Amino acid sequence: MFENTTLIKANINMDKRVKWSIIVLIGVGVIGGIVYSQLPKSNKELEAADKIAKPKSNAKRTLNVNAQIIKPQLLTDEIFISGSLVPDEEVDLSFETSGKVTDIYFEEGSLVKKGQLLAKVNDRSLQAQLQKLESQLKLAEDRVYRQSALLKKDAVSQEALEQVQTELATLNADIELVKANIALTELRAPFEGVIGLRQISVGTYATPSTQVAKLTRISPLKVEFAVPERYAGDVKKGTNLTFNIEGKLKNYTAQVYALESKIDPATHTLPIRALYANSNGELLPGRYASVQLKRAEIKDAIAVPSQAIIPEMGKDIIYLYKAGKAEPAEITTGIRTAGEVQVVKGLAIGDTIITSGTLQLRMGLPVTLDNID
Repeated sequence: MFENTTLIKANINMDKRVKWSIIVLIGVGVIGGIVYSQLPKSNKELEAADKIAKPKSNAKRTLNVNAQIIKPQLLTDEIFISGSLVPDEEVDLSFETSGKVTDIYFEEGSLVKKGQLLAKVNDRSLQAQLQKLESQLKLAEDRVYRQSALLKKDAVSQEALEQVQTELATLNADIELVKANIALTELRAPFEGVIGLRQISVGTYATPSTQVAKLTRISPLKVEFAVPERYAGDVKKGTNLTFNIEGKLKNYTAQVYALESKIDPATHTLPIRALYANSNGELLPGRYASVQLKRAEIKDAIAVPSQAIIPEMGKDIIYLYKAGKAEPAEITTGIRTAGEVQVVKGLAIGDTIITSGTLQLRMGLPVTLDNID
């Protein structure tokens, strides 16, 4: 037991000596490093340290950009407005009298002529009245003829002749009245157009409020739109415009034929209508139209892409390419189109402007042209 206690004490003393040896070595290393850093260094050592401390600096960076040479061009000032196609004429067809529908003469969706008979209601009682009156007509005419002959012989008075003449005139008036009532039983097309889907069948009891079908004239078509009040003075009768329809690749041309008499106080716009021939019936009324209206055309204008202009401190700046460097120029702009802006001051024909990388450009920055338009 005494021997075991002696061995344990010896091991504890050995661990303490190892621990203190490690602490002493670390302290010596730290002190040596501090002293070494204060000693004078050779040039080679200084250069090596400088290379490690500082990354290698590059030469002044060059930016790759696209450019465009300014040339005179025709610039069109246009406004884009939403509109709609409206039929030239359209009406809900109905009878002028009441009665049971006896005949329908039209095919749905077909083209009908002006005055064409489309449908009819029962007119038997009226036809009977007409026959009765017409049968009396010959006798009334003979009375007038006989009374006229007798008057020439002084066999009857003037009053007797006038009485039979009045009876004949009354009879003719009654005949015309019945014929007019018969005409009310007939539904005829008021103009040439396309008739829509019918809303009645044979046997339907129709009244003046019963809609038979819709009749629409689609050639020509009206293009209806409204311009903001600030453009009201730019549109006149005879002004040409173009419009597009969704799903159609072509442009259509129309001409303004009428303007509203005043500005709409609710929307502050001026309603306008233009006429499109639609001779082949290609377009149908009711569709939306995107209207392009020309306000003015400027010949030999200077225009630049809108992305080339940089707003800066209330000014418009554009960068020119000069001798391999970017040079800013202040400009004054005019009208704007969908992708271009007119420059009225600050550029000249033949200048080369930078059109890409504009947010990275600085005065005197070296640039390389990748593409020139």
